[in-house]
Order: sequence, then C-alpha cells, then structure tokens
Amino acid sequence: MTTTQKTLRDSAAIRWMALLLLALAMFCAYIFMDILSPIKDLMQTQRGWDSDAFGTMQGSETFLNVFVFFLIFAGIILDKMGVRFTALLSGGVMLLGAIIKWYAISDSFIGSGLETWFTNNLNHIPVFEQLNVSPFYEGMPASAKLAACGFMLFGCGAEMGGITVSRGIVKWFKGREMALAMGSEMALARLGVATCMIFSPFFAKLGGVVSVSRSVAFGVVLLCIAMIMLVVYFFMDKKLDAQTGEAEEKDDPFKISDLGQILTSSGFWLVSLLCVLYYSAIFPFQKYAVNMLQCNLSFTEVPADSFWASSSVTIIQYVIMLVVAVTAFMFNFLKNKSFKYGVLCLSIVSLVTYCYMGYMRQSAESIFAVFPLLAVGITPILGNYVDHKGKAASMLVLGSLLLIACHLTFAFILPEFKGNQVGGVIVAYVTILVLGASFSLVPASLWPSVPKLVDAKIIGSAYALIFWIQNIGLWLFPLLIGKVLTMTNKGVTNATELNYTAPLVMLAGLGVAALIIGLVLKVVDKKKGLHLEEPNIK
Repeated sequence: MTTTQKTLRDSAAIRWMALLLLALAMFCAYIFMDILSPIKDLMQTQRGWDSDAFGTMQGSETFLNVFVFFLIFAGIILDKMGVRFTALLSGGVMLLGAIIKWYAISDSFIGSGLETWFTNNLNHIPVFEQLNVSPFYEGMPASAKLAACGFMLFGCGAEMGGITVSRGIVKWFKGREMALAMGSEMALARLGVATCMIFSPFFAKLGGVVSVSRSVAFGVVLLCIAMIMLVVYFFMDKKLDAQTGEAEEKDDPFKISDLGQILTSSGFWLVSLLCVLYYSAIFPFQKYAVNMLQCNLSFTEVPADSFWASSSVTIIQYVIMLVVAVTAFMFNFLKNKSFKYGVLCLSIVSLVTYCYMGYMRQSAESIFAVFPLLAVGITPILGNYVDHKGKAASMLVLGSLLLIACHLTFAFILPEFKGNQVGGVIVAYVTILVLGASFSLVPASLWPSVPKLVDAKIIGSAYALIFWIQNIGLWLFPLLIGKVLTMTNKGVTNATELNYTAPLVMLAGLGVAALIIGLVLKVVDKKKGLHLEEPNIK
C-alpha cells in the first residue's frame, strides 16, 4: 500500500495563506500606485503640476517597462529564477522607486541643488522627444521630473510583482480553485485603491497644514510592510519546493526559443489585446476619477468644526468600508442560511452607511473609494463559476459592455446632475460600483485562461508579454487624458472646473474595441478549441 505525501498546497488553509501574503503585498503596491490621484488639485496648488505635468508623471510608471522592455526581461527572470527570488526583487525595486518619488515631492527637494539640476536638464530627450513619447518635457516642474524617475522604477517593480503573483497563484492553485484565487487576490489588492482614496487626502491635510509629501510617505511605509510579506512568502515557497522536488528554476529550464510558442498563438494575442484595451480604460481613469467627480458634482464646504470634517470620521468610514468588504466576501462561503443572509443584510446596511458618510463629507475621493466594494462581493461568485462552469470569454464580453455603459454615463449623464447634490451623488455611486464590478470580471476570467494557452514552464514569460502590451496602454492613456484635458479646457485654471467629456468618450471607445475583440475571441475559441469556455476544475 502506497501513500502520497501531502504538501503545503494540499492544505486549503496554507495555500490561502500564501495567497494572502501575495495579495497583501499587491494591496500595498496598489495604494502607492494611485497615491497622488485623490490630491491632483493639491499637486497643482502646492507643486505647480498642471494636467500635462500630472499626466506625464503618472504615465511614466510604465515607461521603462514599455520602451526599455523591462517587463520582457522580468518574465525571463521569473521563468529562470523562480517565484520567490523574483518576488523579493520586485519588492526591493518598488521600495527604492517609492523613496525617490517621496523625496521629489518632499519639502527637502525644494531649493536643493538637485532641483536646480532637474530644472535645467532632461528637457530634451533625443529620439523619444521626436517620437513624442518622452517622459519629460521643457517646462515640466523639477519635482515632477524626479518623481517620474522614481515612479518609473516603482513601475518596474510593481509590474514584475504582478506577473510574479500570477505565476505564484498558478503554482499553488493549478487544478484547484484558481479563478477564485486570482479574483480574490485582485479584489483584496483593489481595496488598496479605496484605501488610497480615503487616506491620501487624510494625510495630506492632517493637522490643518497641507503637505502632499505625507501622503507619499504613507505609501512608502506600506511598501516596507509589503517587503516583509514577500520575505515570509519566500520561506513558504521554498518549503513547498522542498516537499514537491519541483525546483522550477532548475528542471526543464526556460529557453529564449520557447517564446515562439507564445508569439504564434492567436488566442494569446487576442487575450493580450483584450487586456490592454480593458485595463487602459480603467487604470488611467482611476488617476483622474477624483478630479472628474470634483468637476461634475456640486460640493459644499463642510464647516471645519463639524464632525464630518474631523479626522476621526475618516477612520470610522474606513472601518465601515472594511466591514462591507469582509461581509460581502464571507456571504459566498457561509452554509447556514439564516446567518448567511444576516451577513448579507449587514453588508448592505454598511454599504449604505458608507455612502451616506461619503455624501455628508462632501468628498469626491470618499465617493470614488466605493470602486472595489461590489467587486469584493461578486468576485467569489465569478471565480467559482469560471472554476466549475467555465464561460471565461463570455464574461469578458459582459465586462466590456458594462465598461462602455459606465464611461458614457460619466461623460453625458453625470454632468446633467451638476447642481443636484443628492441625484448627482447617487448616479456617481451606482456607476462607480458597476464599473468596479465589471473590473472584477477580468481577473476571474482572463488571467486563469493564460495557463490554457501556453506551456507551464513559460507562464511567467506569457504573463510578462501580456503585461508589457498592457503597459503600453497604461503609459499612453494617462498622458493622453492629460493632453486632451488641456486641449479641451483652454483658459481654465481652476482644477475643479475642467470638462471631462472628451477623455471619457475616448475611454468608452476602448470599451467598444474590447467588446469586438471579446466576440472574436469567442469565435476563435470555438474554432481552435482553446478551452477558454471550459471550467478550470474538471
């Protein structure tokens, strides 16, 4: 009689613990990624960043990934060196870039010799300037230039971390609840967006004295915590390899010629195009969403001595947000019906309470912070469905339809409620929640489909190529939104009076293109038997 030795990943508790460590690291990364988004107006008044400077700096995050092909190298490093080495490397690179960005925005940079150097240099970048893709331009504030340098480095680490987490989840969950795991990881990571929207303005205005560098410092501290999470994961991953004898970085070694398998797959290219179109309509939007709400909703200033203007209300609202997220997620796994629906009621009541508090605070960043909350609740539903029933390509089509509807609502319907405080806030909340829900369709359906398209030993490179293509959009569209805003708002100097119609229509156009690609993918899947519509667990 033979017995099969159980490994760490055979234990549901241990493999979900590994997922939690990776997800918490990306949670911290997502917070830093958008740390300046809720305070775009403060960056203009405190550091002189107009829409062009803000958009160029935000787009710089992906510059090295796209134009120096760092992400391709990151994928090769991942396939040759393995998950744990690449995880630590990505954490270290993120932290270094974040520290540089913090210094650029700090008061210490003002008047320094480094400020003088950046003012006088990096104004003309040969070749990149001619191609109109330079991350710097003449007249760009020195602080924005150095912040862009740091953000480029952070972006290298963040995207390397993204592909490493995806590969790590495949390693721990293949043949199990992989779609649920990927969806859950992204749902938790996207709570970082909500955390950023609530706490970035909180730290910037703490004590009644505005300091934008405090917000960035908050993000740096969280990335230090992320590094600790990755160190703990390192030892878990090492023990798993010792148990299985896989030693992924040594057996069946990766070769450059293996990339040909990826590049000749039509399914891979369609998934990649879908990814770049979909993510380009979401992530760049996040960087401007708070300012868009400030421009399209009518806010009244809350008296400084009221409860709604106090720092304690921020903490209370964040706790309520966590209650919404936890109860919505728990609802999907409870067996006792009375307890299950009691938890659902608590989640709904908490969500309504959170939204009411956001309205009373008259805060655009607080309103946009609901973005991931519906996604947290439905991600387990979507993940379980894809794991057991399939239909991944169909879900991507549905996500594209919701994306189009949301951006067109922001462009044409929301401005009609300007002056109507209650009506405008309700439209904003509903649209933001639906947009977040549509976004949850991608990790639950797209990312688990990649292992069906390529060999196991080149999954890292496959994810890297997809992320590289995705990064082209993530570099281009923050910059484009900034330029379109400048072109369509000639003479507008008040950061809260901009017209966002043109950028939002542009983003809706990306949704239309994603819809077309999604329909083509369904046809190719049926014709070539890519198994994208089949379940992950058989």
